[in-house]
Amino acid sequence: MSQLDVLELYKQAGAFHEGRFLLASGRQSPFFLQSTTLLQHPKAMMQVGAAMAQKVMEAGLKPDFVVGPAMGGVTLAYEVARQLSDAMPDIRGIFAEKDGMGGMKLREAFSIRPGETFIATEDVLTTGGSLLRAVKAVEAHGGRCIGLCTIIDRRQETGPLAGYPLLSLKELHFDTYAPHEVPDWLAERPLQEI
Repeated sequence: MSQLDVLELYKQAGAFHEGRFLLASGRQSPFFLQSTTLLQHPKAMMQVGAAMAQKVMEAGLKPDFVVGPAMGGVTLAYEVARQLSDAMPDIRGIFAEKDGMGGMKLREAFSIRPGETFIATEDVLTTGGSLLRAVKAVEAHGGRCIGLCTIIDRRQETGPLAGYPLLSLKELHFDTYAPHEVPDWLAERPLQEI
């Protein structure tokens, strides 16, 4: 799947929005990609999962499981694991969820053996905070992150994810602004929280 195809999937699904958006990072952007709109469609989810699994295979990575941050990463982690299961029959798809204290945790049903390797998945990376919290939750149980895989990498800098190999289907850099830096042309638009 080419990079252009990924963005086209978002547009076809009505998941590419223009306006003024308050991102989870606290920054504002004139564009927003709503992955839940895209990934509710099984065919789109299968295409994205297959493309991500192909990236993992091409990088020579052989994870024991795939993890995604809840909620958006739940189905994505599962689908990437499903797509990898032909080559890795014992692979699992799990998720990390908010722990109520600013971090993430794993459910007791997700047993991690010390040294097991994993890939962490995310739909769109802006700062990488959610993905990093999911990685740290698994590492706290003895897992070893061998890579990150995202549909779209929006980051301008590697930030807190430096040191983890990153695979993405598309790099797409939208300008984002701290609340005190929002330009006048963007400030004229109504702010939408997402």
